[in-house]
Formats: sequence, C-alpha cells, structure tokens
Amino acid sequence: MPIEANQPAPEFTLTDDMGNTVSLSDFRGQPVVLYFYPKDDTPGCTTEACNFRDNYSAYEGVTILGVSPDSVASHVKFKKKFGLPFPLLADEGHKISDQYGVWGPKKFMGRSYEGILRTPFLIDREGKIAKVFENVKPAEHSEEVLSALKAL
Repeated sequence: MPIEANQPAPEFTLTDDMGNTVSLSDFRGQPVVLYFYPKDDTPGCTTEACNFRDNYSAYEGVTILGVSPDSVASHVKFKKKFGLPFPLLADEGHKISDQYGVWGPKKFMGRSYEGILRTPFLIDREGKIAKVFENVKPAEHSEEVLSALKAL
C-alpha cells in the first residue's frame, strides 16, 4: 500500500539519466512531482512521460522526477528518444519503490508478476505528501497533477 497524503515523503538518493546523484532533499522549498512508472519505452509509460513533456512549461517552479527500475543506460535512451526535459531516476532493485509502497503484484495478459504500480505523488515545499494519484490514466495524468498543484 502506498504512503498516504499528509505524511512526510520518504527521503531517497538515486542516480539520474545524467549519472548525477539526486536526493529528494535537493528540492526542498519547491513542489515535486515524483512519478513511478513500470518501464521505459513501453506504450503507457511513453504516453505518460510525453504528457508531462508536452505540459512541461505549465510546471514552472515545479520539479518532475520519473522513477522506474530501469538502468541509467535505459533512461538515457528513453529520454533522448522522446526529448524528455526532466530527470529519470534509476531505482534498480526497487528499494525506493518499496519504500513508497508502489512495488507489488501485477497482472498482464494472464501472467502474474511483481512490478511498479503506476502511482505518482505530489510533494509540497516542506517535503510532505500533498496528494497520491492512484489508478491513473497515462494520457490524462499530467492535467490531474496540474489541477492538484493549484491547491498548493
């Protein structure tokens, strides 16, 4: 079960697509959209990432961070292929996904397996979870986040 709104966002440090070490605390003082997605360059994940990309100018003063269990090398290709203007963080071993409660059982084409449950979080300027988005539709999600940002 994912963590809930009004709880402190768990601190983390991961490597981004540029090889930099990124910590959540680096962004204290500004809102953060932390979105967990299953896999680079798959239909739903590409739709979601490109939706954030296409609305990126509306996120002025907000940091967007994409997180998946893919490698840094995979993130580099995905980001370049689709011109993504925000960092992608490599959570190989899914430690941070576990910490946020978004790693769990999934089903696809009759097959059961463990993976990331597409669950974005809106984190406020003080580092507290402002909103958890569950059961998101990749093509509409960015607009939902933008609406929620107005309440911060």
